[in-house]
Amino acid sequence: MKRFSKVLAVVTLVIFMLSMVFVLSQSEKAFSSSGATKKIVFWHITTDAVGKQMIQNQVNRFLKAHPDFKVEVVPLQNDSFKTKLKIAMGSNQAPDVFVTWGGGPFFEYVRAGKVKDITTYMNEKNYKSRFVDAAFGPITYNKKIWAVPVEGAGVALIWYNKEIFKKYNLKVPTTYDEFLNIIKKLKSKGIIPITLANKTKWPGCFWYWHFVDKLGGSSAFVNAAERTGGSFADTPFVKAGEMLQELVKMGAFPKGFNGLDWDTGQSRMLLYSGKAAMELMGTWQIPIIKAENKKFYQNNLDFFPFPTIKGGKGDPTSLVGMASSNYYAVTKNCKYPKEAFNMIQYLIDDQAVKERINYGQIPPVKGLKFTDPMLQKVYNIVAKAKSIQLWWDQYLPPQLAETHKDIVQSLFGLTITPKAAAEKMEKAVKDYFKK
Repeated sequence: MKRFSKVLAVVTLVIFMLSMVFVLSQSEKAFSSSGATKKIVFWHITTDAVGKQMIQNQVNRFLKAHPDFKVEVVPLQNDSFKTKLKIAMGSNQAPDVFVTWGGGPFFEYVRAGKVKDITTYMNEKNYKSRFVDAAFGPITYNKKIWAVPVEGAGVALIWYNKEIFKKYNLKVPTTYDEFLNIIKKLKSKGIIPITLANKTKWPGCFWYWHFVDKLGGSSAFVNAAERTGGSFADTPFVKAGEMLQELVKMGAFPKGFNGLDWDTGQSRMLLYSGKAAMELMGTWQIPIIKAENKKFYQNNLDFFPFPTIKGGKGDPTSLVGMASSNYYAVTKNCKYPKEAFNMIQYLIDDQAVKERINYGQIPPVKGLKFTDPMLQKVYNIVAKAKSIQLWWDQYLPPQLAETHKDIVQSLFGLTITPKAAAEKMEKAVKDYFKK
């Protein structure tokens, strides 16, 4: 009887252990199907309520198609994101997917082996052809693609007061000589030709960047910044300073422009009031002016691209800015790079494109149509651009970007010569890369 009891106890124990194995197996399957075993960490910088929800909805569509995945979505403020990403990259604790503007700082991560090469993914089923050609410049390095264009275009254009142009019979210029003639005519009529608020330095840089691009072509800046046979002391950079100072000496800008604040709308108010005729600024003017002065937006606002310069090497269609204001990249250490890339695709699929247009963006996708004629006009120009030079202060390392903005503001203030300014920038770049 004792022997039977022992056997029964052993059998009971075996049955119990087998049942526990089964339960654990089923629990593991359930845990897996809940999406908790495969995780993607995703950092972005869209922090307003509407934008955050839009991105979360796009991620939710990915999760519905991939129930075995979990995505940790982390919205961060712009400046804190930059700091946090730098620390995370250095400590090998980077997210799986992160937002980037491309250019120099991003390429530092690429060179350090922190970013996944997604060229193969982009070429599958010709996915790359979905996007406007100019979108790939800031995220192409060594002929490979390192991020996906996702968020709306932001390029600099010359905005103008249609009523003033009509009153003085001015035609939209296509050449810089025509543009200078418009400035002279407006000056003779007591109108400020170009409004500018340059306290924060970057608005004035738009002029310098366009001059360099139109004079030297899209390669001039890149060759100087990347140290691939170019110099910031080369002729296009010196000539750009000369042309900028010519505008200052002509009185093209309002008095005290280096002390006016763009953020508080001091330059736009001159445009609204009819005291100034034009402003070189990014396409974020559209929602801003629409909100500040809807009547002016609907009846009196228009724009034209920066005119070509005689003898310049720049393509007539070239722009300064971004065909995509934000790109998304996959880190090298991501455990599920294919799925992470697929998640990014959900951020810019057909449904996402509609959501982004409603949000007020111009997605970097071919063949779009807009109900707002202003957005459609901007989109047509961006889609035709053969190159879009990334904002220099986004492309350059932060230290050099600040140095450059200081130098350009000095050019506007006529406190430095164009040659000395170009040489000063070149020295700063050389010293930086010696470190």
